[in-house]
Amino acid sequence: MNTILNITDLRKTFADPTGPVHAVAGINLTIERGEIVSLLGPNGAGKTTLIDMILGLTSPTSGVVEICGTSPATAISQGKLSALLQTGGLLDDMRVGEVLTYIASAYTHHEPIADILERTNLTRLSSRKVAKLSGGERQRLKFALALLPNPDLLILDEPTTAMDVTVRREFWDAMHAEARAGRTIIFATHYLDEAERFANRIVLMNKGKIIADGDTASIRALAGLRQIRATISHAEPQRIKSFTQQYGADVVGEHIFLATPDSDAAALALLQAGATELELVSPSLDDAFELIVSADIPAATPVALPTA
Repeated sequence: MNTILNITDLRKTFADPTGPVHAVAGINLTIERGEIVSLLGPNGAGKTTLIDMILGLTSPTSGVVEICGTSPATAISQGKLSALLQTGGLLDDMRVGEVLTYIASAYTHHEPIADILERTNLTRLSSRKVAKLSGGERQRLKFALALLPNPDLLILDEPTTAMDVTVRREFWDAMHAEARAGRTIIFATHYLDEAERFANRIVLMNKGKIIADGDTASIRALAGLRQIRATISHAEPQRIKSFTQQYGADVVGEHIFLATPDSDAAALALLQAGATELELVSPSLDDAFELIVSADIPAATPVALPTA
């Protein structure tokens, strides 16, 4: 694979009356062509600042961002880098097709407008004024504008805001088609299900650093817990009582529930106690996200995990 994005020891520090704020505090990241990467993290993790530096909207305090071997400004001027951001308005008095034609005139080379309209499901709306578009349709128009220069790298910041479930699914189908064609996509989202379903790699940030990087299964495994459920209607009461005290399990009626990093030993103990219908369940991405962030894994040694 070809490297599309290469970030080396990237830092951004802002002055504050209470002391310097290290919004991005030494990030190293490499992303290859055709990857769909989700950027996750709690509020204040540094995601927006990182995106701004990748797009050249903010200059780093130190470190290097390279896109296709060049600077963000050069990549944008060459049409290699494009973005769909939450901010930025559209002219309400213009029609959809007019907006695309107007912006396309700024590029030396651009994709055929009819093709872009088709790929973003906007053909039937090409004559509609922007003021008449729904929130989701406006997002699709911004997406169409981002595709015009045929970029190698596409940055999406909360791309499906204001889209209903069906439109969100159609949007991500289109994203996968773009990735299959060789386009690299980085998206920030607060919908964890989107990261789980549509990204093949997750980069988790906290306090300005990357604390985990890998596929969804690896991120879940990093949380270190598996949930166990079992039926105890025919189990030995005394052994179940001892088990509950040892593992901090919850008993509800004829069922027992717990989450533990030592799931193999716990499952064996339950079976030996006479439990039946035992289930082992990996934590959801939501659970893993909360556990990893709350654990505050030392960012000086970020957890690099294998991608699928």
